[in-house]
Amino acid sequence: MATAYLTQVMKRRCTSFVISDFYDRKDFSKEIEIANRKHDLIAIQVYDPRAKVLPDVGLMKVHDAETGHEMYIDTSSAKLRRAHTRYWLDREEALKHTFSKSKVDWTAVATNEDFTKSLMMLFKQRA
Repeated sequence: MATAYLTQVMKRRCTSFVISDFYDRKDFSKEIEIANRKHDLIAIQVYDPRAKVLPDVGLMKVHDAETGHEMYIDTSSAKLRRAHTRYWLDREEALKHTFSKSKVDWTAVATNEDFTKSLMMLFKQRA
């Protein structure tokens, strides 16, 4: 993750923004914690709201942009859609826990919303 690079390269304390979807199979909590001890780290999660809830559109071809893996899923399955939503919620809870434990200020911004409101609330909390 970029925070390990930041920690190695930046010698003086700085305020750094990490803008990401934070989808990572690797546990990055230690890197975030170390970077935030050395710098003032602010995390901004950007996500597509369609990632929260799968639409019921029947067979859908999905592609993992990082691994290149492709497969078909049947979105007409209510069980699959519930499992997907549960996965999203669990992942969000783990992310909140990681940022809280590391004392990193963060906000989440959906790609279909105005980011200024979320950022203004974040900076108001930091003041």
